[in-house]
Amino acid sequence: MIALIQRVSQASVSVDGEIVGAIGRGILALVAVEKGDTPAEGRRLAEKLLAYRIFPDADDRMNLSVQDIAGELLLVSQFTLAADTRSGNRPSFTPAAAPDEGRRLFDDFVQQVGERYPRVATGRYGANMQVALVNDGPVTFHLRITPPVSV
Repeated sequence: MIALIQRVSQASVSVDGEIVGAIGRGILALVAVEKGDTPAEGRRLAEKLLAYRIFPDADDRMNLSVQDIAGELLLVSQFTLAADTRSGNRPSFTPAAAPDEGRRLFDDFVQQVGERYPRVATGRYGANMQVALVNDGPVTFHLRITPPVSV
């Protein structure tokens, strides 16, 4: 699983002109599910997302997590993060999970986060979404949780 996370002072996602998810201070996470991902990767990503220290402490050092600041999370599915862009001028989406599998694992990921932390909003899986945000910093990180390699 891949997450592009951004520290935000506010963010929202709209579908057909209607806001379906909105947060104040917290993290906007754009999330992609790749072929081979399982609920285990979603669980590990949920744990990492909630514990990732990207908010400033009293000394203005990134030492606090979204939980530490009682912030909010906006989770938005974005399969294009899984694109293979190594060659040519058109991305290949073959690394992305099939839509039904992606939905199932994204929904499981959202559930994993929600079971650990109550302040979660989402977009609408598979919809044409418009995301608005105020990136605080700017602070942006790319997180990737990969399945374990079999030996």
